[in-house]
Amino acid sequence: MLTLNPYLNFEGRAREAMEFYREVFGGELTVDTFGSFGGTDDTADADLVMHAQLETPQGFVLMAADTPSSMTHHAATGFSVSISGDDEPAARSFWEALSVDGNVTMPLGEAPWGGLFGMLTDRFGISWLVSIDPAPAAS
Repeated sequence: MLTLNPYLNFEGRAREAMEFYREVFGGELTVDTFGSFGGTDDTADADLVMHAQLETPQGFVLMAADTPSSMTHHAATGFSVSISGDDEPAARSFWEALSVDGNVTMPLGEAPWGGLFGMLTDRFGISWLVSIDPAPAAS
């Protein structure tokens, strides 16, 4: 079995971002620093996140790291993390929490294909898409 997971890179804010995502989604967060693995000779990098992983009750797995001083940080562009499904209350809750201090680029609203759709960039610069499937037609 293989999995495909978003792996987010930050410039010194990975711990803060992952703790925020744990507040949003719930779940178990593990954080390892460069110092705890002896992954740096630069003491300034010792407390930076080498690897963080959030496993949520919904089965999401989100990973992240900080860029150490020995590497160039490249801001994330050209992708979004997408949340989709039919659990409207949960999706709306995620939307509201992710949008706090972020930038809503398309408000969560009716989509031409049915259901609801919205786009935002959270306070850490990560782009999110939220798509809520339309309710089934009554029989």
